[in-house]
Amino acid sequence: MSTRPFKVLGIQQIAIGGPDKTRLQKLWVEMLGLQLTGTFRSERENVDEDICAMGQGVHTVEVDLMQPLDPEKKPAVHTTPLNHVGLWIDDLPRAVEWLTAQGVRFAPGGIRKGAAGHDICFLHPKSCEEFPVSGEGVLIELVQAPPEVIAGLS
Repeated sequence: MSTRPFKVLGIQQIAIGGPDKTRLQKLWVEMLGLQLTGTFRSERENVDEDICAMGQGVHTVEVDLMQPLDPEKKPAVHTTPLNHVGLWIDDLPRAVEWLTAQGVRFAPGGIRKGAAGHDICFLHPKSCEEFPVSGEGVLIELVQAPPEVIAGLS
């Protein structure tokens, strides 16, 4: 295996899905005190989410509370309660190139802008013959860290 040309700097986010995000808000916002910092809605991703935050500065971790726009459509953001984990990456394009060469399977969509405005992509939760390495049931989001996060977490 060649030398890894990127670093995982820390957890950027966790995404929690349920049939009704107001029930998730009760625990995460009202009782645990996370701050609601934004919302994101996407027909393509079948998601209506509240973006919350815990921590400060470069140590802030985003917590996305998600519900499906249509519970009968895919992706079914509510069927896995811990929907995905996001990791800060210092060089996302190099990470994707290297991981692909190592046999890692990525979800369709490639690198694109995520809900918080950072470039993102997803490691597929299931492997296949062509790409035998996956999240083994866990969807993993790779998130391009901005310069201040790279400096603060390196």
